[in-house]
Amino acid sequence: MTQIKVVYTKYDGALHWHHPATLLGEDEHGAWVSVPAGTLASKGAEPPVAWETAIVMLFPRDGWWTATFHTPPHPYELYVDVTTVPRWRDGEVTMVDLDLDVILTREGTLILDDEDEFAEHRVALGYPADTVARAQDTARWLLAAVERREGPFGGAHTAWLDRAPGPPRA
Repeated sequence: MTQIKVVYTKYDGALHWHHPATLLGEDEHGAWVSVPAGTLASKGAEPPVAWETAIVMLFPRDGWWTATFHTPPHPYELYVDVTTVPRWRDGEVTMVDLDLDVILTREGTLILDDEDEFAEHRVALGYPADTVARAQDTARWLLAAVERREGPFGGAHTAWLDRAPGPPRA
């Protein structure tokens, strides 16, 4: 399996979350990677933190989002970042985090998070009007797709979790 680096930046180019991962493969939804529990991740230049639970991440080929599927006991089942389209180059997948997040909790609550951060950054970081519209449209689409468990949000991640290296997951 191929080791890669996942790199999120902010719109101004500032480094955001970044961490290693293992490329598992691709399907009709995009590329899937594994991040085992204990993986060290950093937010910008802050000290690294260890992920407490294993995850698989999905990077669509042309979607303005990335999805993280958490294993229990993490309180979130799914965390979807609204981003620019993920780009692959030289063992890295990179994208710009556009602040908005769609979260599905283990209890089934669906949340659109960080609307305040999006409103602030669209001005402070100068998001172009087409980027703002695309991010808002993507967030609306994600809310509907996750709520209906459509496409990759209908359980496609479970087969990839089974392929992920590392200790057994609950």
